[in-house]
Amino acid sequence: MDLNKKILDQLVELMQRDGLDRLRVRVGDLDVDLRMTPPKAARDAGATTVTAGNPSPAAHAPAAPAERRDEAPPNVRKVLAPLVGVFYRAPAPNEPAFVNVGDTVSEGQVLCILEAMKLMNEIVSEYEGRVVKICMNDGDLASLHQELFWIET
Repeated sequence: MDLNKKILDQLVELMQRDGLDRLRVRVGDLDVDLRMTPPKAARDAGATTVTAGNPSPAAHAPAAPAERRDEAPPNVRKVLAPLVGVFYRAPAPNEPAFVNVGDTVSEGQVLCILEAMKLMNEIVSEYEGRVVKICMNDGDLASLHQELFWIET
């Protein structure tokens, strides 16, 4: 089995859809072990990790339905995370944010950074318009296709 980005994205999407924090797939000599880390806020609030040797009753409960996303007006476009990573609003600590609510942005303008595997990935706007909502807090873990910004076009 050849592990490519498409297959990996499908596995991550399955984990997110079903609320899984770990998925292990073994096909022939290929062994893939994926683990989701809870967002920083959940870790700080005392979230626990369940290990195979110490399962909790909650580990066997059905996954809760995914949160319903806010409905945006028809003239608002959502900027979604193209990858899983830590969300940063500024290029560096103590630097001003790339954008704030109310700012006008142009196509190709940097909106934020998603850090994945120690790589800083600039996320740029696909739209021209005004930022009406920032959906993430600085330092939060963004999931694949999670809403980052709303831009009024």
